Amino acid sequence: MAKQIHVVGAAIGMDGRIMCAQRGHSGYLPGLWEFPGGKIEPGETKQSALQREITEELGCTIEVGREVTTTTHEYEFGEVTLTTFHCLLVAGTPALTEHVAIKWLLPSELDTIPWAPADIPAVELIRAGFI
Repeated sequence: MAKQIHVVGAAIGMDGRIMCAQRGHSGYLPGLWEFPGGKIEPGETKQSALQREITEELGCTIEVGREVTTTTHEYEFGEVTLTTFHCLLVAGTPALTEHVAIKWLLPSELDTIPWAPADIPAVELIRAGFI
């Protein structure tokens, strides 16, 4: 059975645009784009895990809003269940610590970059006007 990995992602909105983060060129899914976030630690809620991860990865504070979707995708390294939330940036300027680039794209522009497979269902919902 594949390793089960539970993660959260933040579709951070600001001025009608959504933050997209590019993964590094080493490790899993090199160079693909994703909504920033990370693993849920034992005892954390999805929302508290997301706030912690964004603080750690980007040095920002977010307000976690409603859930966009939950998706499960099987990768070669395990089965990832990703819950993506609509979020607002409330403090700080995103800093690159784990990602190599950040773009702020309009929902209609989200299909112009290559996404990690688990993020695609959320991307499609956002493009369709969910948030």
